[in-house]
Amino acid sequence: MSAVANPATVAECLRVGAGFSQGDRNWIAEQFATLDARLASFHADATELEVSVKDREARGQKVTLECWIAGRQKIVTTSAEEDLHAALNDVRDDLRRRLNDAKTRQEPRHNKHLRDVPQPQAEVDESETTAPRADAETA
Repeated sequence: MSAVANPATVAECLRVGAGFSQGDRNWIAEQFATLDARLASFHADATELEVSVKDREARGQKVTLECWIAGRQKIVTTSAEEDLHAALNDVRDDLRRRLNDAKTRQEPRHNKHLRDVPQPQAEVDESETTAPRADAETA
């Protein structure tokens, strides 16, 4: 993996959407801090995260986390957990899984040529293919 000059971090790329205030942003960024290692392979100026909640603290609340990375499809994760903290953790973990899956799909298969090379045939010793010796002792 090549090093990125300006790696993306949650603190730099996160926007709070509907249902959250700017005061919630730092708390949410702390919850999402484990995403930093996964986001570090992308440029900060080409990465955006937005978290929003519909019907906050209500029975049918829905937390949505959207991720835009230049050159890739937008990733959207949602959670209907009733506890806001659990819902944030749920969308965070789902985004991490999806980023890992996307990276795995795009990585080259470096060892593919090893699977395509036929294995050499074992050479057969001619002495093993001849008939058994006829001069064996008999009782």
